[in-house]
Amino acid sequence: MPCHEVEIHVFPPLKEETQDDLYSLTRFPDDAVRLRNPHIQEMEQDILYHLALGSGSHDLVEMFSDVRFVCMGGTPKRMEVLCFSHGMGIPSVGILLHEVIKLMYHAKCKNPIFFRLGTCGGIGIEGGNLPVLGKMQRRPAILDKQLANDLKNLHCDTDPFSVTVGKTMCTYDFYEGQGRLDGAFCDYKEEDKLEFLQKIHDANVVNMEMESLCFAALCQHAGIKAAVICVTLLNRLHGDQVSTPKETLNKWQEYPQMLVARYIKKQIGLPFDIPQREHPQVVKNPKQAHMVRQESACFE
Repeated sequence: MPCHEVEIHVFPPLKEETQDDLYSLTRFPDDAVRLRNPHIQEMEQDILYHLALGSGSHDLVEMFSDVRFVCMGGTPKRMEVLCFSHGMGIPSVGILLHEVIKLMYHAKCKNPIFFRLGTCGGIGIEGGNLPVLGKMQRRPAILDKQLANDLKNLHCDTDPFSVTVGKTMCTYDFYEGQGRLDGAFCDYKEEDKLEFLQKIHDANVVNMEMESLCFAALCQHAGIKAAVICVTLLNRLHGDQVSTPKETLNKWQEYPQMLVARYIKKQIGLPFDIPQREHPQVVKNPKQAHMVRQESACFE
């Protein structure tokens, strides 16, 4: 669970929601995703600008209704299932999540599970290992603790990595916000940095990245079970610069995929050698589809 000291103001204030409240607000009776936005169903067409899809131009039910798992990460190289690249930082992942959650709604997906696969700086954890977020810190950024533990339990003794369930510090900045010494500005000493990192390490913070707070908050608000699995690129207690060879880094970035793939296959009893299904676009209205492509191109 992201551990971030930031005030989140909501207008009007939300009352405390029970699990039953959350389910009724985010699911239809058949378990399909329900949006917490009544305006969407009144629209003639909902354009998902950053996905180049539209509810009127494409048959989203035919294309995506059987989706049960969604994986997203910072770069396209990490993606192998139904996948999206969310870019870097909270604003980028927030935009994508709005449209992916709407896609789940239009496609009538039932109880999808979301995973964020990424990289991070380890706090007391060496490079090439997997911290999994799962401990609740504060609402509304809540991830599923059982899902985190289920992922941890899929670790094998022969794996070249360890799996750690703990807290993540989510920041809005890559340099000063993470106590780095290698930015354009640095108004603190190395001793200050190490004291800061040791303090959060003692509080069971195991890694630091820039997307999990938004990912957890939006998934929780949509009633979507979610987990974040990030491979560490270095131990921040030992430095700021990543010096590991690129070939090794590329290998490390496959580790989150390996763990999530095991979970998905276990959930659906999928053999390892099953061929991957192709998902061609099913266009209902060619004129509207052309318009959606033009609208989407404006956001590239």
